[in-house]
Amino acid sequence: MSEEAKLYPIRLVWTGGKSGDLIVEGKVNIRTGVPSGGTDEAKYHSPEDLFVASAAMCYMNGFVEFVRKMRIEFKSFECDAVGTLERVGRSFEMTKIDMKTRVVIESEDIRKKINRALELAAKYCFIGNSMKCPISHETNVTIA
Repeated sequence: MSEEAKLYPIRLVWTGGKSGDLIVEGKVNIRTGVPSGGTDEAKYHSPEDLFVASAAMCYMNGFVEFVRKMRIEFKSFECDAVGTLERVGRSFEMTKIDMKTRVVIESEDIRKKINRALELAAKYCFIGNSMKCPISHETNVTIA
């Protein structure tokens, strides 16, 4: 990644209630809502969903990049992430994100490198590093 600052413009257009369309030029729109909204609003992606998803996506992308640099391959990657929203003082905050990751590899001889790629992905996840809540990583590497 270059040293120059990059901008990520979005547009959010209100569609009624607490729902909207999240628009990023050249990409598929995302309908947004709130978990406590009515039936329609609750079925769309909430800010909480997108917050947790952004940390998991950055972690996965970092892993894929480190594996590429190490010139090793994996068969699959899955990450279940759970964000905890709690009252803190008079407001609510995401107080932690717990990730459970499963990676399938073909042979035992690359397990150490895969584990190292997972460590580096967690360490250098710029989205996770930008969040104030702690992020835990539980990993399971299996051979298939």
